[in-house]
Amino acid sequence: MSRRLPNPSEAPLRGVDRAFADVLRRLDPDTEPEVLQAAAMASFAVSAGHAALDLRQPGLLLEQHEWPDPAQWHSLLHGSRWVASPALADASDPTRPLVLEGGLLYLRRYREYERRLAMGLHRIAAHAPVADIPSSLAALFQALFPAALEGDAQARAAALALVRSLLLVTGGPGTGKTTTIARLLLLLVAQARAQAADAPRIALAAPTGRAADRMAESLRLAMTGLRARDGVDATLCDALPLEARTLHRLLGTIPGSAQFRHHAENPLPFDVIVVDEASMIDLPLMCKLVDAVAEGARLVLLGDRDQLPSVEAGDVLAAITDAAGDNDVQPASIVQALAPLVGRINVAEAAATPLAGHRIHLRRGYRQDASLQLQPLADALREGDSERALALLRGGELSGVHFHEDLHDPLAGATRERLLTGWRAIAAMADPAQALEHAASLRLLTALRDGPQGASGLNARIEEALAGSGHARYFHGRLLLVHENDYRQHLFNGDLGVCLRDAHGDIAAWFPDGKGGLRSLHPSTLPAHGGAFATTVHKAQGSEADVVWLLLPRQDARALSRELLYTAATRARRELHVCASEAVLRAALARHAVRVSGLQRRLLAGTGAAAGD
Repeated sequence: MSRRLPNPSEAPLRGVDRAFADVLRRLDPDTEPEVLQAAAMASFAVSAGHAALDLRQPGLLLEQHEWPDPAQWHSLLHGSRWVASPALADASDPTRPLVLEGGLLYLRRYREYERRLAMGLHRIAAHAPVADIPSSLAALFQALFPAALEGDAQARAAALALVRSLLLVTGGPGTGKTTTIARLLLLLVAQARAQAADAPRIALAAPTGRAADRMAESLRLAMTGLRARDGVDATLCDALPLEARTLHRLLGTIPGSAQFRHHAENPLPFDVIVVDEASMIDLPLMCKLVDAVAEGARLVLLGDRDQLPSVEAGDVLAAITDAAGDNDVQPASIVQALAPLVGRINVAEAAATPLAGHRIHLRRGYRQDASLQLQPLADALREGDSERALALLRGGELSGVHFHEDLHDPLAGATRERLLTGWRAIAAMADPAQALEHAASLRLLTALRDGPQGASGLNARIEEALAGSGHARYFHGRLLLVHENDYRQHLFNGDLGVCLRDAHGDIAAWFPDGKGGLRSLHPSTLPAHGGAFATTVHKAQGSEADVVWLLLPRQDARALSRELLYTAATRARRELHVCASEAVLRAALARHAVRVSGLQRRLLAGTGAAAGD
């Protein structure tokens, strides 16, 4: 058995990971080295996006390292004074910073996030709204979902929202998630009106400002169309919100604190909460959101489980959707209640898992821009089919899709001016709203943050090309991307802004205000930020651009995965340019973005506990 901690020179452990293990060693010098090793790795696992350390697969964190035998490692941890075990009812003991459960070693706080989230989702799912479907809804339902125009899955999702408090609507780009939500909300308003009740208080939210803006814009467009539709009372639309907020704004940030104003003891004052881009939500934030959902309120989560998981710990949407399953079955009571509205719902014949019947997956694509034929390539990327992906890229048959094979520097040669011209146009604008709208027309995406092919290096080169060598840090037309949350300034990780000179020649940084408008800030007051001409794929999640250039590194990197390629490609609206070599593409498509978590087991168990120990 190995008796050593990973050597700092060969392991990417952070200083805080090593310090954590060192504190345990100093408090108890007799602590086994394997326990200290596991403690450091459990801390590092969270920084790598995992909820815990899997003792059976430590290589997910560090490859080519000598690890203890899993059974012996488990035994040593089980007997350690630093490790709690739910089987011994000491999982909440504050003197034990680690919890061993289901073969996973957690930092106690992250095990608690998982447990609370599972229990919270079970709580919401268990509440059954009054299954009274007024007869007047049938005509409205038919107007919203005429069989000749709409797919059955969209109609079932809207119908289920009338009788379910927890609903997951999943699907890829263009499958009509936000269109479905607009109609779903109209039905909820009509249901309340028919029952002589107040209109439901509705909140729309997303993880980032850009995702919230996209959500609100899509719903406003959908509402415009619905107001003019025969059979739809336009006054129903007046009860729907026209704005969406970030989750941080929804929950209510507290300056200087990681806690929110709304929580279990002070729940959100809404009857229906709809959250888009749920794949981006990390474990702690999803836990706090679910905690804050009031008793009896509805929670609707929208997302694409095939996209990249959150930057922080957890792959929450994937765990929830996998626990809910994809079986189109419902209890007899639900089938009977919805019979006047929608047919072809299969009746569940056996006891189901707690979240079964709470998910609808949309498969049919509705968005089709004549200039971009993306679906075949997106399917190949999602499935990790490298042969088909390369054939499609090289074949040149997909309109709007361009493959620049073995091009590793799009900022040189013939492609340089194609990119710079789009960004130069921003410097010719004086209106910040127009500038930010134009910024969404072009995006250069990369898998890496650092290095010559990373976002920071690319931004430095782009900014020098636009503003000249020795340029001011904040120049007219510079795009900015916020890198951390600032609750005082109400700026959040991923917010996009633009620097523009005012009539007096002073530079101001303009950002969306979260209410459909813009606000200006002095650049010196901004939290940590950087350039936004080139961004990582993670940072681009929740946004779209007319033209997307995806640059992959010269050599394979651990950050590459099929989820990253799929997420990047589906950001494009009109054109997609892929710059990569065959070898790197194949390596990326062979890799899954795996996250260690016990959330799915907890959700399936129905108790918040993870099976096994």
